[in-house]
Amino acid sequence: MTSTDRNLVPVTADAPAAVASPLLTQWWLDLAFIHWAVDPAVVAGLLPAGTVPDTLHGNTYVGLVAFRMHRVGWFRLPGIPYLGTFPETNVRLYSVDAHGRRGVVFRSMDASRLLPVIMGRAGFRLPYAWSRMSVRSQGGTHTYTSSRRWPGPRGVRSRITIRTGERIEEPTELEHFLTARWGMHNAFFGGVAYLPNDHPRWPLYRAELLECQEELVAAAGLRAPQGKPVSVLYSPGVPVRLGRPARPAGIPTP
Repeated sequence: MTSTDRNLVPVTADAPAAVASPLLTQWWLDLAFIHWAVDPAVVAGLLPAGTVPDTLHGNTYVGLVAFRMHRVGWFRLPGIPYLGTFPETNVRLYSVDAHGRRGVVFRSMDASRLLPVIMGRAGFRLPYAWSRMSVRSQGGTHTYTSSRRWPGPRGVRSRITIRTGERIEEPTELEHFLTARWGMHNAFFGGVAYLPNDHPRWPLYRAELLECQEELVAAAGLRAPQGKPVSVLYSPGVPVRLGRPARPAGIPTP
């Protein structure tokens, strides 16, 4: 079964509902979105029970998203400047549950601060890994590097460089599908849960991929990307609010 078989929440450029009482606040800055198309059958077994691949015209996608996390804070408290600020690079898939809620599923989340890694793994059961990382920007060029420390596979590396192009005034259907994601599905205490988020509409720019030497996708249990990505985007970023886990996503039915 794929996402075409269910009553789906539409893809919208703006959050369908505001997070009234945030569990976490943070900024996502200097994001590089790199995506490859894949057959949904290839990734279906990597998603949590209760979700299936979200698809667009028969394809789903593997995303490699590198960025700077900035000033993570609990509830409405001010964000933490040091421990809450760090580079991060995620491998993600696209999911939908029995309620039609679209989201992402993280297969790996490399970050350079050990304490947030431990908290994310223990408190949210997220696949965080502690890595040496950097984000360097010069003019319109952005370079993201990482080398994994813990847990394994130790030494998994990535180096991504993009060059920012023109501002996107009206994103394409695919660009909306890949970036307008208002929650994540994750195995949580008591089953699979949906964690919503909201933020202003993405400011998006098309980008050119100058360098992509990465081992993160294969280390996340996926086939290493073949060929050029179907989409490369950049965003200077947005402030984000994350809500509390919603009720279990449920098991899809035929």
